[in-house]
Amino acid sequence: MDKKILLTIFTPAYNRAHTLRRTYESLLSQGCKDFIWLVVDDGSQDNTAELVCQWQAQDNGFEIRYVYKENGGMHTAHNTAYENIDTELNVCIDSDDKLAPGAVQKILAKWEQVRQQDYAGIIGLDADFKGNVIGKGFPDGMTETTVSGYYAAGGSGDKKLVYRTDIIKKYPPYPVFEGEKYISLAYKYRLIDQTYKMAVLDEILCNVEYQPDGSSNNMWKQYLKNPKGWAFWRKVCMNYPVSRKRLVTDCIHYVSSCVLSGNIAFISQSPKKLLTVACTLPGIALSWIVKRKAKIK
Repeated sequence: MDKKILLTIFTPAYNRAHTLRRTYESLLSQGCKDFIWLVVDDGSQDNTAELVCQWQAQDNGFEIRYVYKENGGMHTAHNTAYENIDTELNVCIDSDDKLAPGAVQKILAKWEQVRQQDYAGIIGLDADFKGNVIGKGFPDGMTETTVSGYYAAGGSGDKKLVYRTDIIKKYPPYPVFEGEKYISLAYKYRLIDQTYKMAVLDEILCNVEYQPDGSSNNMWKQYLKNPKGWAFWRKVCMNYPVSRKRLVTDCIHYVSSCVLSGNIAFISQSPKKLLTVACTLPGIALSWIVKRKAKIK
């Protein structure tokens, strides 16, 4: 009888054939190959499809699945991934990153320990290619947390999130706004945080390299090009605030995004109307800053 595979590693890819090979090679080097690799091609115009087809024809020790979709941005690639995942767990490894040595074994071993405790999944560490942890690690003795709770307590830097597939599918998909291609992936995570915690795995699971044309290095342009998506995310944050200070910041950003999108009904549509009135002038000022910064970048 075939062994049941518990983990899908999915990789959204858009014109990343030049970096996708190192992602693939990091999977090949795993001592434990009890996983499926799902590549979601987000409308690439390079030779991504050809590369993946070549790898599918090889004996890799793990199954490779490939799904092509029209370009719609990272969040739509995540939606497509979740529609095509049928394993108990899933984790995203970006097309310019590498799965850390031994990561699959560490994930599966940790899940075996906590599987019966109704966690939404596992939260682990990201590091750069030299092995330096991105941002801060986990406080000593931390065994569980929510994603937003970790950051609210002073945590920083991207973390690797391994989710139960049934949990991630239980929540609404990332919305799509016409003409826009960015929604914060934290949308689903914030909703999940209201009910579930994550088990902490104090191990490096992924080595990351931020690309010059990636969203992390072009956030001002993302604010300008995707204002409806950002306004949506800020409303979610205001509905589920992590602190008073952050609530005010999110409200100012909400106003800014609404101004940039031309939405004049932003006060009536806000979940925090009085605060939005107070944040209107700072929000307008921020919209001007966004325009200026986006042109400089």
